[in-house]
Amino acid sequence: MTNPEARTTAERQLCGLVNGAAGRIGEHLRQRAATLGLTAPQATALRELSGPMTMRELAERMSCEPSNATFVVDKLEKQNLIERRPHPTDRRAKQLVLTPGGTALRERLLELLGVDSPLAGLTQDEQHTLQRLLERVAVQPPAQH
Repeated sequence: MTNPEARTTAERQLCGLVNGAAGRIGEHLRQRAATLGLTAPQATALRELSGPMTMRELAERMSCEPSNATFVVDKLEKQNLIERRPHPTDRRAKQLVLTPGGTALRERLLELLGVDSPLAGLTQDEQHTLQRLLERVAVQPPAQH
């Protein structure tokens, strides 16, 4: 078993690296979004809207509350980038769907996000490994003491 102080130091350093990476990725997103006249939350919504989905599904993908996603979607809807349509199987719900203009803007955004991405220095295998590790951390239940 490792020494608790060394483990705490390693975890602190790892948390710092994760936060640093998240910051660089967020700044990259903000810069690319600004070139398209979008805010970072609007760009995140467009990036995550890979097909028809409910507001709740989009909020989960955006890692925010549904009320925050609603605010962002309202703005995108006013720009004619997203439409709310009746859900095909749940009459209480609406589905969010990109308009043709929204689809074109999303494609341009995805292109821009791929340019000089903070993750571009990793090979595809390294990106997959990082994804698997982060998924384990993100969905792993807290350790019981």
